[in-house]
Amino acid sequence: MYFTDRGIEELEGRRGEEEVTLAWLGERLREFVDLNPEFETPIERFATWLARLDDEDD
Repeated sequence: MYFTDRGIEELEGRRGEEEVTLAWLGERLREFVDLNPEFETPIERFATWLARLDDEDD
């Protein structure tokens, strides 16, 4: 188990029944980076990974 699993489990436990749009998620990620600019690179990589999940080239 990775340390991040605890945060993911908390997210699922607290908000797992909700449905959100990708636009909503994008806004939350922007807010997070505005508050925590040191995480800009990992958030950019995560967003790019999500955007390209269905790309056969990767």
